[in-house]
Amino acid sequence: MESPYKGKTGLKRLWNALFYSLAGLRAAFRHEDAFRQEVLLACILIPAAILLPVHSVGKALMIASVLLVLIVELLNSAVEAAVDHTSLDQHKLAKRAKDIGSAAVLLSLLNVLLIWLLVLLD
Repeated sequence: MESPYKGKTGLKRLWNALFYSLAGLRAAFRHEDAFRQEVLLACILIPAAILLPVHSVGKALMIASVLLVLIVELLNSAVEAAVDHTSLDQHKLAKRAKDIGSAAVLLSLLNVLLIWLLVLLD
């Protein structure tokens, strides 16, 4: 059975989606330590990228790489919440799902490091 909200279209759907998204951001900030740490990192790095004397394409890449970390962390947190909802018992597939999500976050953080180094050492 599909969600009753799937049938909504137009502006009503967009309006609802906005509030679901804001609720998701609040939940992640409230319940996920890693997300709060990465938001703090973004609050430092994004203004730094804007202020640094680099070309606008470099600034865009630097900012996009930081935002990507937040996006990947949100997806990782969603996977972890879904896995934990299914069962709190230890299971090799649950561990694999959580480990893969964690690896995605790690790669996104390494991506920030690489992009910032390439832009700044240009």
